[in-house]
Amino acid sequence: MKDGPNIVNIAALIGDHTRAEVLTTLLADRALTATELADLCGVSRATISGHLAKLLDANLLTVEAQGRHRYFRLADGDVASLLESMMGVAFRTGAVRLRSGPREPALRKARVCYDHLAGELGVTVYEGLLASGALLPGPEGLQLSDSGRQRFALLGMDASNLAVRRRTLCRPCLDWSERRHHLAGGLGAALLDSIVERGWAKRMPSSRVLGFSAAGEKSLLAWLTAG
Repeated sequence: MKDGPNIVNIAALIGDHTRAEVLTTLLADRALTATELADLCGVSRATISGHLAKLLDANLLTVEAQGRHRYFRLADGDVASLLESMMGVAFRTGAVRLRSGPREPALRKARVCYDHLAGELGVTVYEGLLASGALLPGPEGLQLSDSGRQRFALLGMDASNLAVRRRTLCRPCLDWSERRHHLAGGLGAALLDSIVERGWAKRMPSSRVLGFSAAGEKSLLAWLTAG
């Protein structure tokens, strides 16, 4: 590789089975301890410590100490986007697990992608917002229209406040299971927060699954088509 940054080290780090499990587990945007990650990955505490040290050195993870515990999470949204994109390529090329877990259908229905809604419902929301003109694609990227601001205001969300924060307001994120896009950025994160706060869905323990109630899914779709 003669041009651009060298991706070999990062690719090698992510290519290890246990480290890949750690990274994809943390895509749920929850901070976990080394013990929790060891249990979820099925390895010893000593083994997970070595893997976490390598991921920290590469700036793929961050760690925060609280009392006696150290909590690990993905370094930022760029790392999450990289992982989601790699999962999309893996899915498209047939690199799927030999045995689908019992949560697989629920994972494809609705899940957390770092800090926003993904899966079938996430794609439905994104495409519905585009169809209604709430989101407008343009040469400078995705824009929120005036009607879109009004639609999000129905959920008590002030898009103007979100726009002044130091992150992209709204951007498409390629969904690995649907092979279409869902909504990311500050707006996507705020929407996920609102969905959980309203009780339309709840996050499942130790999983990226977002469990919608029948009433919650109905409320989400009603909001999407309101007006």
